[in-house]
Amino acid sequence: MASRNSFAVEEWYHCYNRGVDKRAIFDNESDANRFLMLLYLCNGTEPVYLYNARKPNLIKTFQENRGRPLAAIGAFCLMPNHYHLLIKEVIEGGITSFMRKLGTAYTMYFNMKYERVGHLFCGQFRSRHVMNDRYLQRLFHYIHCNPAELYEADWKLGKVRNMSSLEKKLVEYPYSSLGSYAQRQSASPVLSSEGFEVAQTSSVSRMLEEARAYYAEISKDKFER
Repeated sequence: MASRNSFAVEEWYHCYNRGVDKRAIFDNESDANRFLMLLYLCNGTEPVYLYNARKPNLIKTFQENRGRPLAAIGAFCLMPNHYHLLIKEVIEGGITSFMRKLGTAYTMYFNMKYERVGHLFCGQFRSRHVMNDRYLQRLFHYIHCNPAELYEADWKLGKVRNMSSLEKKLVEYPYSSLGSYAQRQSASPVLSSEGFEVAQTSSVSRMLEEARAYYAEISKDKFER
């Protein structure tokens, strides 16, 4: 587990968090789109302003000047009550600054929209250092296979009823970067080119195998239970 001050430049990290008390943090498409928008806006040296809270305009947002990127985002996936990011530190303090801006901006949006107060996320984000290339490839697969639980409840047990259907659903899942990697191009402005330079393609069955192995490892963390 990396501390908030131990991110090394040019190193990759798995950063993740979930809703407090495991509550939903994305109630609908608008919320998920807002988070995608903030993944882009908060990853920059320019300040982030809360605007048009109820109807985010993705096209307009991705044209905003965010300044110099703070980190390189290699992969992402949003689930109803948590998110996963694969991030590379490109400038000293970049990941910490980016994640702080992201958490604050989304919580402000969510609390304003739903007229609530207090924390939305379960404390500070968690992070794991990517120690080698093998670990990096496994992490790509784990992040991109997260939505499998929405379609195949027993996938973590190695049971998939319809592999071809699951492959199609994973690629088409709108809140994951897998679709961009399937096309081998950065279709999402959120992603950085660094991810495409290191990611390796695999079959869905292989991806699920690697994802299960990674899940078994992080499940030892009480945070993940």
